[in-house]
Amino acid sequence: MDFQHRAGGKTGTGGVASWSESNRDRRERLRQLALETIDIQKDPYFMRNHLGSYECKLCLTLHNNEGSYLAHTQGKKHQANLARRAAKEAREAPAQPAPEKVRVDVKKFVKIGRPGYQVTKQREPDTGQHSLLFQVDYPEIADGVQPRHRFMSAYEQHIEPPDKAWQYLLFAAEPYETISFKVPSREIDKVEGKFFTEWNKETKQFFLQFHFKMDAKPQQVHPPPAGMAPPGMAPPGMAPPGSMPPPMAMMRPR
Repeated sequence: MDFQHRAGGKTGTGGVASWSESNRDRRERLRQLALETIDIQKDPYFMRNHLGSYECKLCLTLHNNEGSYLAHTQGKKHQANLARRAAKEAREAPAQPAPEKVRVDVKKFVKIGRPGYQVTKQREPDTGQHSLLFQVDYPEIADGVQPRHRFMSAYEQHIEPPDKAWQYLLFAAEPYETISFKVPSREIDKVEGKFFTEWNKETKQFFLQFHFKMDAKPQQVHPPPAGMAPPGMAPPGMAPPGSMPPPMAMMRPR
């Protein structure tokens, strides 16, 4: 017998396994794997009938032993039926209500009016830098509440027509109404010592002071004194430096 030229054959071995044998070997390996990883007693579709055989209630198939049933559960038919059953249950299941959001109790206060305030305009004598000092009185402020403030652009409010030349400074503290001040829309100088806030718990007064940044001053060109020509120009009656003298008149020979 020629063992050398047989397709897939080797000397000392059997013949090439057929498709049925390969399929049987694959199912046996799947059965051994399922026996090690799957608890068959927890399968809702596994049932043992009065004849001693096993049934799959999902696919309505009969099996002689547990290994055959486990091999069936790894097949395409059983997996397709599982997907179809899951889709059907999802459609028929009632809509689950959305989980309730955690509610945060909002403290409600009865407004008692506007607080008293005082605004002081200041200007440093050395640099001429402008600043504003705000003093807001909250004598009946709620316990545990500290005044707050923030700057708001003219486009955030809806009371006046927006004007980019102005901005608003807001102060808020319960149970008082929120008050705002209209200030020029200039850049605030936030260098240390130029912007500070303070809340005096004893006198119930809130202080805020800020400085506006200094505008860059354009360089002023002073005109030259009378009788002195500007740089690069010659005085009247003289040629500018670096220029050629005027040509002399040619003399005719006699």
